[in-house]
Amino acid sequence: MKKLFFILCLVCASSLVAEAQCPMCKASVESGIEGGDENAKGKGLNDGILYLLATPYLAIAVVGGAWYYKRKQVQ
Repeated sequence: MKKLFFILCLVCASSLVAEAQCPMCKASVESGIEGGDENAKGKGLNDGILYLLATPYLAIAVVGGAWYYKRKQVQ
């Protein structure tokens, strides 16, 4: 358990600072704001971010649920 905690701390400490948006997304939103169409492009960008955010959590939930029910059937 100590080894896992140490590895987790090491990984967290060695992570690099990331930019919030890629340059293409930032340019797209800025051009949309300049053109007066800030709602459409901003909404699409936010929907894409939420989609990308939810995908790993859904995958973990599916694997965890399958593991839980499989383990429950064995006992």
